[in-house]
Amino acid sequence: MTPHQFLNPDGWKPAKGYANGMLAAEGRVVALGGLIGWNGQQVFEHADLAGQFGQTLENIVAVLAEAGARPEHLVRLTWYITDREEYLSSLKEIGAHYRRVIGRHFPAMAVVQVAALMEIEARVEIEATAVLPR
Repeated sequence: MTPHQFLNPDGWKPAKGYANGMLAAEGRVVALGGLIGWNGQQVFEHADLAGQFGQTLENIVAVLAEAGARPEHLVRLTWYITDREEYLSSLKEIGAHYRRVIGRHFPAMAVVQVAALMEIEARVEIEATAVLPR
């Protein structure tokens, strides 16, 4: 259960798998830079988007933990992917990784296709914002 309030205007169809917005009434902000799907030693264990996505989420949770935060403190995720078609064909695996690592907490999210990422092997990069309650 999130300590934040999901924002969905009256009359809008509920968002599925993300939030239109989130309200954090108070707390400390944790901003994560773009994390990618390599391990803590900067080695890619997966070449595919779904595998790198799972590792990226694990990396996010590890950095959040350094601030005393957990996945339910996330208020925003921005995903940068290099291949829209691979993303669409991997949704089932991506969803399974998301539920395994983050659970059923769906903050405000955006997914953007980009031409490339700075690390040549990277298939996904995710920026995250979390708010820890006081």
